[in-house]
Amino acid sequence: MGAFATIFRELAQADAGYVVVGGLAVVLHGYARVTADIDLVVDLRAPDAIRAVAALSRLGMLPRAPVEARAFADATERQRWIDEKGMRVFSMYDPRRPLIEVDLFVNPPISFEKLRANAVLMTIEEVQVPVACIADLIAMKRIAARPKDMEDIAALEAIDERRKK
Repeated sequence: MGAFATIFRELAQADAGYVVVGGLAVVLHGYARVTADIDLVVDLRAPDAIRAVAALSRLGMLPRAPVEARAFADATERQRWIDEKGMRVFSMYDPRRPLIEVDLFVNPPISFEKLRANAVLMTIEEVQVPVACIADLIAMKRIAARPKDMEDIAALEAIDERRKK
């Protein structure tokens, strides 16, 4: 978790509002599968969104799109990306380690507020990390409905059943 923990530490120090979703969240809940990126739903209000991209920028991360990272904080710009490019996530990567990527949802299928209220706090290398709860992950994966999402849903449901017993 080394590189991921560094990212979470920087986000925490920046007081950025975020919740881990996607494959890494599935892994953190206990399903062993490969994931190469971090998917985040961040608080999209301008000051909060700026804190998130500024934290990633301080780590040397750059947007994959040819735009300034701060543009992510502009609601009008995000809507233009959605309308004109069909963008679902704003990706930032580390040019020194190109496999390290963070995807920020530009229009999350579940609101940040709901995800954050239901999030489970997990400790990763001494950093408290908000991770989407299993129910919210399943809901997001049902919306995406890709084959790997269906596999994740089955695994998450099995994990949830074991925890309830």
